[in-house]
Amino acid sequence: MHMNIPSCYSFAIASLAPLLAPLRLRSAATAFRSVSYHPAPAGSIRTSVCVGNSLISNKSPTSLRMMSYWNRETSQPTSKFEGPITKEARILALCDPSDAYNKPLYDGPLPEGSKLLAVGSSLADFDQESIIVQDPNVIFVSHPKARGPLVELLNKFPSVEWVHTRSAGVDFIASDGLFSSPVQLTNAKGMFSSTLAEYCMMACAYFAKDLPRLMRQKNDVKWEQYPVLEIRGSTLGVVGFGDIGRASAKLAKAYGMKVLGLKRSIPESFSDPYCDEMYDMSGLLELVKKSDYILISTPLTEQTRGLISKEVLKHCKKTAVIINVGRGPIIDEEALIEALANGDIKGAGLDVMTVEPLPKDSQLWKLDNVLLSPHNMDMTLSFMRESTEFFIDENLPRFVRGIDLLNPVDKSAGY
Repeated sequence: MHMNIPSCYSFAIASLAPLLAPLRLRSAATAFRSVSYHPAPAGSIRTSVCVGNSLISNKSPTSLRMMSYWNRETSQPTSKFEGPITKEARILALCDPSDAYNKPLYDGPLPEGSKLLAVGSSLADFDQESIIVQDPNVIFVSHPKARGPLVELLNKFPSVEWVHTRSAGVDFIASDGLFSSPVQLTNAKGMFSSTLAEYCMMACAYFAKDLPRLMRQKNDVKWEQYPVLEIRGSTLGVVGFGDIGRASAKLAKAYGMKVLGLKRSIPESFSDPYCDEMYDMSGLLELVKKSDYILISTPLTEQTRGLISKEVLKHCKKTAVIINVGRGPIIDEEALIEALANGDIKGAGLDVMTVEPLPKDSQLWKLDNVLLSPHNMDMTLSFMRESTEFFIDENLPRFVRGIDLLNPVDKSAGY
């Protein structure tokens, strides 16, 4: 059943949104959580929840969500933490010691109650005898080849309680050793969403306006008009409606697009002004059938590896464009190349590939209907440093006070 709110009440609720957004609950015994308020625009159609091919209208017209996740666009930095320090944070940095983005951690100052014990990229880099007597309890991870060394550190130093990754994805450290351990895992979710959303819309425009043709005509000094497509009125399907997916949906709505989303699980009271229809995983084929642009922004897990299969690609429109900002192995790359070469889909915008760097003999280099970028569409000049600062400024003060950490990772789900 749809519930309609009188326009006067909708206006009153909307006017409170800026006041509600930055609120924080400050208590030494409870978590500091961002308050995100997303009122449905007056007169708009509210999100429909789709289980398989069945649409279930959302029961509540608005959504007031208490979330323990950081968002670079909407979250407000915590200016002061309240409550006593109840324990020290004794940190090991599983990182490249020359990583300039980690200078705030290496050089300090660190929050009260926190200290960096050592930096290294493998177990052998750490003075194990001197470190073990200090009972390290935090590991900060940024080294791209940290999977094995992290498990070795956890085995060597059982005092570790918390592991934090500087990246949003945790696939590079995923292992049975980590996921079966009792440590809490957090990540940098919300730090990179806005720039990847911008890339999503750039990829849509790249194909809608036929930018390759523009560049060829400029190179050939050729003035030749041709029709272009509107983005307005087209449909964006978002496979993985998390932080990146939602940021992309927000921009898509500004362009006048219809947005379909897909999540592993859908809260019963789900509502979002940036999503018209939400599907669970059984609705993937239905989503791709309806979509003109298909954004892949789901994390890489054993469940999502190969999710965009040859069968899924067969259900796409011939005019569809695939945009991948998640991880390369989520798509069956050989099936994608075949679909692109045969004209079964219009094109692909790929910021991630199955093997990186992309091998020089990959056919993706040669296909005219592929937009390639070297996994750098989130590489702003400050993005990694800001991610390190998030660990220092937001989560370390929580840890030493026994307050719930931001950006917890569900180890059973892999994200």
